[in-house]
Amino acid sequence: MWLIRERTLNMIMEASKDSYPNEFGAFLRAEHNIIYEIVLIPGTISGNVHVIFPMYAIPIDFTYVGSVHSHPSGNTHPSDADLHMFSNTGPVHMIVGYPYNLNNFSAYTRNGDPLKLEII
Repeated sequence: MWLIRERTLNMIMEASKDSYPNEFGAFLRAEHNIIYEIVLIPGTISGNVHVIFPMYAIPIDFTYVGSVHSHPSGNTHPSDADLHMFSNTGPVHMIVGYPYNLNNFSAYTRNGDPLKLEII
């Protein structure tokens, strides 16, 4: 089971609001299956329907467990591009949707299967 600290989820939601109408994107850092931090990757490009991470700029760090990005449309289901990225970047991925509150997010495995993520 994966857990996320409420303050970390709040930070994700606020960053998503600040990026609106563009997408927000970051990587997730965890210890003992507890997500406690987001990591902003320098050079990340955001648009209204995409986030592009410069994968070459991501340092080797085994505390990175996946990604988070926003969907300004409010839809929290992964696109084909999302699923491709999930398969290459860790075991847990989040999509948060407009209006960016604690009830509008989904988590997925690297295969795109729904994942229970409990807020602590």
